[in-house]
Amino acid sequence: MTTHKCPNIEEFKGILKKHSLKATPQRLAVHEAMMNLGHASADMVTEAIKEKAAAKVTVASVYNILTHMAMLGVYNYRLSTNNKMYFDVNTFKHIHLYDQENHMYKDVIDDELISLIEAHLSRKRFKGYRVEGIDIQLMGRPTRKKYII
Repeated sequence: MTTHKCPNIEEFKGILKKHSLKATPQRLAVHEAMMNLGHASADMVTEAIKEKAAAKVTVASVYNILTHMAMLGVYNYRLSTNNKMYFDVNTFKHIHLYDQENHMYKDVIDDELISLIEAHLSRKRFKGYRVEGIDIQLMGRPTRKKYII
């Protein structure tokens, strides 16, 4: 069964310790901001940390922490159509809905759909390639209902 949650602060501290990294105020502030934001760019995380006055950070230091955590598998990352790197606190299998107008991501949790796609693709062969994963992204724009008065 899939777990649909990101690591809490205590689990995050354990991950840092496992990789011989210190639980610095900056790293903890970044993870706390990511838990609240879910999907975010370094700018967004930096702003959230500064609003809470959780730690002294720069956009560059936040980006470096996010990138390092992504390399360790703590976060995933994706490049948006506005050429910004967005980090995702949820590393379990899920689908993304990308809002092309507001440049935001939303998680779509549909284990049944993912299972159907994986089962279908497991029967396919792609000459010269071994498929290692599936990344599904839906793209859309917010709907605007017009009300007749």
